[in-house]
Amino acid sequence: MRADVPAGVTAGVAVFDRQTGTFTEQLNSAGQFRSASVVKLLIALDLLWNRGPDALPAADRARIDTMLRGSDDAAASTFWANNGSGAIIDRMVARLGLTDTARPPSTHPGYWGYTALSARDTVRIYRYLFDSAPTAVRDYVLGNLRQSTRCATDGYDQHFGIAGSFNRPWAVKQGWSGFSSGGCTATTATPTAVREPSATADPRTPTGADAVDLTRPALHTTGVVGAGDRSVVAVFTLHPTGTSYGKAYTDVGRLTRSLNVPGATRPAGTWIGTWGSGVRVRTQATTTSGAVTTLPAGVEVLVGCQKRGQQVSSPPYVNDWWAYLPQYGGYMSNIYLSVPENQVPGVPVC
Repeated sequence: MRADVPAGVTAGVAVFDRQTGTFTEQLNSAGQFRSASVVKLLIALDLLWNRGPDALPAADRARIDTMLRGSDDAAASTFWANNGSGAIIDRMVARLGLTDTARPPSTHPGYWGYTALSARDTVRIYRYLFDSAPTAVRDYVLGNLRQSTRCATDGYDQHFGIAGSFNRPWAVKQGWSGFSSGGCTATTATPTAVREPSATADPRTPTGADAVDLTRPALHTTGVVGAGDRSVVAVFTLHPTGTSYGKAYTDVGRLTRSLNVPGATRPAGTWIGTWGSGVRVRTQATTTSGAVTTLPAGVEVLVGCQKRGQQVSSPPYVNDWWAYLPQYGGYMSNIYLSVPENQVPGVPVC
């Protein structure tokens, strides 16, 4: 096992090699975490149980599409309310033989993101798609996960973990909870009040699902990676109270990159930290070119190469070098890279 868990982070990890039928990583794999948006996999599969996607009304298909691609909360809340709320989880636990999954605690019955879930149960969910689900259901669900948008509909950059650590092909369903800002600018909807808040949990004696931590910021990355969807990866994490989204994003990336994931290929480039907030990635090495997105504050980025462009000033610093970020398809000013030099040593010129 190679899992490198950053200091202060609580993690549950499972990596399953579908080719050999064995786990290559297991760390606290039975540990229960609040699912955040990873539960949307179960919400979708419940809706599709005993019927294919073609049997769904067009409105429901559209909701599933945006729920799985953009992690849309309003869509999840509609299905949750219409299909029995916690009964959805009870049904899927029985159908898939899940051992660590439980409906939200009795104190928060309407919060689908408080569903208890483990890394090993998440692997079981993905294995069901490959081993037992009807072909149409498998292709539909995974097809949506392959089209995961960088910006979720609530404005969070969701291409951390698996999506940032490995080259395509991959298919991902991510989860986040307890952060104040996700940094993404290409939003298509406003957030709803249903995503789990960063409030303190009610005092009570924890039992079963009630034992799940509802307070610390959570960030999860799950999915399949590699040619033929060889590896199933599930990484669940909790971070110290007050951790910024960029810091958690970086830590989950480092943890995911440390894992033994058969079939995965890793992108070329150099990982470098950033500073500042509202840092934009642009189509060209100028401040007047179009903005691709805004980075989560302080996030680590993969730099492919660098070149000279428009001079940028952020007193006392001035810099005319720009870094190309291949995972964003755009440039950021080197002034916001956490290195002392204007031109980053060891990074090639574009």
